[in-house]
Amino acid sequence: RDLGELYANTASGVFGRLEDGTLTDGLEPVPVAERKEVKTGAATILSNIAGDQVEEYQVEIIRVYPANGADTRNLMLKVTDQRLLDATGGIVQGMSGSPILQDGRLVGAVTHVLVSDPQRGYGILAENMIRQADSCRQAQMS
Repeated sequence: RDLGELYANTASGVFGRLEDGTLTDGLEPVPVAERKEVKTGAATILSNIAGDQVEEYQVEIIRVYPANGADTRNLMLKVTDQRLLDATGGIVQGMSGSPILQDGRLVGAVTHVLVSDPQRGYGILAENMIRQADSCRQAQMS
């Protein structure tokens, strides 16, 4: 059944409007970090690597890149969680879109893996995804 409407599929993400609130009942929103609040150091990703259970895994943000337009590679991550390394070897296909959290805030989402080193990958800042979503929404209303 339809749960809402998608209005854009871009390099920065898929955007839409959820009409059925039952999926979010009982969930608390997570504040979004601005670029200036994102720092190198400990962070986590939320991902589902088997079954139906989303789990939290430890990563490290090892670099935050300077602002660069619509680029989807705003930060570099390194997987440090041994459970994830043992299960997958690092970032694998299907993890794109996994939320990145730091200090209780949504920092962004996983976008790419380094083929030469699957323990490392890139993420897009949530701030950039929100900017793109707003732009798409305005274009849709025009």
